[in-house]
Order: sequence, then C-alpha cells, then structure tokens
Amino acid sequence: MAKVELKQPVVQEIAENVKDAQSVVVVDYRGLTVAEDTALRKQLREAGVTYKVYKNTMMNFAFKGTDFEALKDVLEGPSAIAISKDDATAPARIIAKFAKTAPKLEIKAGVVEGTFYDAKGMEAIANVPSREELLSKLLGSLQSPITNLARVLNQIAEQGGASAEAPAAEAEAPVAEEAPAEAPAEETAAEETAE
Repeated sequence: MAKVELKQPVVQEIAENVKDAQSVVVVDYRGLTVAEDTALRKQLREAGVTYKVYKNTMMNFAFKGTDFEALKDVLEGPSAIAISKDDATAPARIIAKFAKTAPKLEIKAGVVEGTFYDAKGMEAIANVPSREELLSKLLGSLQSPITNLARVLNQIAEQGGASAEAPAAEAEAPVAEEAPAEAPAEETAAEETAE
C-alpha cells in the first residue's frame, strides 16, 4: 500500500471533524506529563470538544480550501488541535484555564467562527464566558426589572391599609374647611343688616 493511501483516511478524518466546527485551536503540548494530558483531554471531552494530535502535513491537507487554512503558518513542531462544533469559545477557555496549572501548554492560534486569531487573540477569546453563562446573565438581567416591579407592587399592597385610611381622613378634612368658609359669609350678612 502506498503512503498516500495510508494518509488519505487520516486527512479525511480531520476534514470531517473540522467541517461543521465553530472553532479550531492549535496547541503546542510539548512538556505535558501523561497525567496532565489525560486531565486536559477529560476536561475537553466533557465540554464536547474533540482533541487530537495529528501530523502537521495531514492537518495542512485537511485545512485546504476551508476557513481553517489560515492555521497553516502555525503548524510547526508538535501540534494538537481542539475542535468544537457547539461552543465556539470552549476550546480556548478550557485550554487557557488548564495552562495556568500546566504552563508548558501553549495556544499557538485558532480560528473561531471563520476568523483567525493569534495566541493573544485566543487569550481574549478564552475570557469570553460560555454560552450558558451568557444566557444565564441575560435571563438574570431580564428578570431583574420584573423582580423589582414585583417588590414595589408588594410594598404598595402592604402599605395599602395605611394609604386607604389616609384618603378617608383627607376626605373629612375638606368638609371641616368648608364650615369656616361659610362663617365669614354669615358675618358679612350680619354686618349688612347691622348697617
């Protein structure tokens, strides 16, 4: 069997993995211990991210004609790729967090939703919260005004007994004010008769 025939299935596998991917991150994994690599793979797998080590030439062939072709310049030395089809920021976020405990792990570059980012750009992407976190923040901000309105209405309802008595007292007060207003009219009438 020729070498090309052996490589074709690998190139096809990579191409299939990246076909509908929202993001692909290229990582330099040199210096990771087996335990660190296993822990990283577990975290990525739990987040639905595919993480594999391929030869650079194989990745180059698979990336041709796709949005991920921009990664060809960083495919030097040992490289692994993390591919996510659901959460575009998940690979960068998980790898960057893991790199804090394993400093030898480096993000080389990545493509997120069709845009190429270098290592610094991927650090910025890593700081973007996950989709679930963003949705929960949105839901919280939508619920906040409703919750505040409910509290205000509840306070008004609780004070309703006191405010219902106050208008009754105010209604009696104008009647008391009208009586003195009639008294000066009677005085004027009494003064006219006296003259």
